[in-house]
Amino acid sequence: MLTFPRGLPTSTRTVDVSVAAPAYNEADTIAAVVTEWREYLERHPSVGEWEIVVCDDGSVDATSAVLAGLSYDCPQLVVVTFEHNRGAGAAIAAAIARTRFDWVVLLDSDGQFPIANLDRVLPRIQAGEAMAFSGARIRKADGLAYRWGSAASGAISNLLHRTRYRDFNSVFKVVHGPLFRALPLEAGGMNCSTEITARVAEIGHQWVEVPIEHRERGSGRRGWRFWRGACDRALFVAYLGYRHWLLRRGVLRTASGPEEAG
Repeated sequence: MLTFPRGLPTSTRTVDVSVAAPAYNEADTIAAVVTEWREYLERHPSVGEWEIVVCDDGSVDATSAVLAGLSYDCPQLVVVTFEHNRGAGAAIAAAIARTRFDWVVLLDSDGQFPIANLDRVLPRIQAGEAMAFSGARIRKADGLAYRWGSAASGAISNLLHRTRYRDFNSVFKVVHGPLFRALPLEAGGMNCSTEITARVAEIGHQWVEVPIEHRERGSGRRGWRFWRGACDRALFVAYLGYRHWLLRRGVLRTASGPEEAG
């Protein structure tokens, strides 16, 4: 349970927020998405200090130029740039590592996860309810094949980790900053969101799921082909499950969280 200074109701405390997001060939939509994030963070009465950290994952379109133009007018926008494409997992990890504030919101730069979903999380942060929140998509806006693949991998992940999360693979995460920045993330592709769910559970924190809106994807494209991605996800879910089994047997040692390490 989080604690706030005495003498001030937690509901009146503002929350300092870092948005972290990867971007790959999102030139057509990134300006509108970042502007939406900025306007929300500037105007929300529960948000105190804020920043937006975007990792440009070696885009070959005008994403880098668009982000540079946005940062000129918005000093709270931090851009991390990879010279070559390294995969969504690496970009997510890099963006998280550059954040500074108490709470980190993980989004995707294609606009599928509206930042207004934070409306359901901020009061729960102010109440000190949990260290990690995850969005459960009410209606997934992906194609049928992707929805089936996500449902299957989520069900297997729940079985292997002895959890019952509705949306194990959701990208939308809101995690206490020190905890998020301490996670040892290994995923190189789009499996990073699945790994984050598993890693936080490994160190003993329960995710609080909140229902969220999920939009259809705008322009840009996925960083991996469907069948290659499905195979990679199956292998990665199996790896995470095997790792969890080794942890339960004491063969592996659970990484210390920031509270334990401090």
